[in-house]
Amino acid sequence: MAHETTIKGGCSELRVALALLNLGWEVANSFIPEVYDLVARDPINKQWYTIQVKTIRVRHDRDDALVVQAKKGNGEAYTKDDCDYIAGVEGDRVFMFECAGQREYWATETSASQRWVELTATTNNEENEEEIKHG
Repeated sequence: MAHETTIKGGCSELRVALALLNLGWEVANSFIPEVYDLVARDPINKQWYTIQVKTIRVRHDRDDALVVQAKKGNGEAYTKDDCDYIAGVEGDRVFMFECAGQREYWATETSASQRWVELTATTNNEENEEEIKHG
């Protein structure tokens, strides 16, 4: 069986992919390990971007700050050459922001809503079902 962190990482990648797909992006994965996790094509400008997916840690000792550790296995920060975007996952929430070569990205709930883009990983099937029932 896969290691717990591998499973958690895989689930996070799927959550990011689902959120992007819901927004009309095309999403692809590499057949071989790369420094990034996903490749996605913006539906508006048709450009492809590389995305590194990371887990968000909530720092309860720091006013519930959201922290993304954006380090490679060797401890170095991801750079713009490694990936275009970092996607942070915390439970059902997905945030995406440009890679700026930092080892850590911190935000409060308030600053995250201003500096990071929150994506939704839910489908609108429930809304569609309600519309059909009451339509």
